[in-house]
Amino acid sequence: MRRNNDICSARKGRVPQDPRGRWLKAAILLLLLFAAAGGGFVIWSRLPTQDGIPEGAIPEDGVTEVLAHHNDNLRDKFVEIPCSEDYDSHKRFAGCTPRKCGRGVTDAVITREEAERIRRIAERGLSLGGSDGGVSSVLLLSTFFYCQGKIINAFFGAEASILDLHSGALSLGKHFVNLYRYFGDKIQDIFTEEDFALYRDVRQRIQQRIAQVFGISSSAMYLTKPTFFSRMNSTGAKTTHDEYWHPHVDKVTYGSFDYTSLLYLSDYSKDFGGGRFVFMDADSNKTVEPRAGRVAFFTSGSENLHRVEKVQWGTRFAVTISFSCDPEHGIRDPFLG
Repeated sequence: MRRNNDICSARKGRVPQDPRGRWLKAAILLLLLFAAAGGGFVIWSRLPTQDGIPEGAIPEDGVTEVLAHHNDNLRDKFVEIPCSEDYDSHKRFAGCTPRKCGRGVTDAVITREEAERIRRIAERGLSLGGSDGGVSSVLLLSTFFYCQGKIINAFFGAEASILDLHSGALSLGKHFVNLYRYFGDKIQDIFTEEDFALYRDVRQRIQQRIAQVFGISSSAMYLTKPTFFSRMNSTGAKTTHDEYWHPHVDKVTYGSFDYTSLLYLSDYSKDFGGGRFVFMDADSNKTVEPRAGRVAFFTSGSENLHRVEKVQWGTRFAVTISFSCDPEHGIRDPFLG
């Protein structure tokens, strides 16, 4: 069991041990988790708006097309779109940095039974903590970071439950505890190595499918942070900072992102209402209706501006799994034991 007590990780996996900043970093960790459940979260200064609507976006009463219905069983569906210029401001990596951009949906990579097993992992993780806000990000399987003031101009979501298996950080009410100290050996009754093995296998299959669709080598892609489980429900936002439904661009928010994927663990219209994933294009919105086992994936630049609709009822579970072409931003899979 890893017991890295600091949240801020250095480039090559070393972690500066500065206890004076521990709780500040824990607070910023919570910030990072706030709206990332939609595939990233908003850095507002980078999204020009007029009357509250981002440039090029269609308001909620505009034209909407369904890219994937919840009752469809899609082997593969892919829409190619022109790449944005976001990648030009970052170092390019041959054989990985997107030159073909777009978005895809598949129901043929992860089975519904596997999705149900992963959902149970998330539910067990959530049972360790809790919050009463609209978003709970739980069972964080990679380390979020706040190093040297790199995260700026972001809104803070105060009502989130998090569990980081690398650092042991767990939000419990309005406080943070160290998971391993707080629960001790009982943590072995919550998670097993089989849980983590399933996650690793699922992550690898998603990575391979993304590489296949975009014509790149899967070995050139690196799992990156943030990668996490999320839970959304219809509980009203306590403040404007709890609003997870605002548009955002993953590559703008996290420069390391090149490919983003979401694995859904519950069913739209059965387990929850609202909560659809929305690509916001100049001509119309394109929505994905979650379905347990469904994987939505896309290049992370401004060509895929997106948001999540408000959840109207029920509970929505998903896993966000993100990839970078830059090995310096790669993280290892978690292991228990």
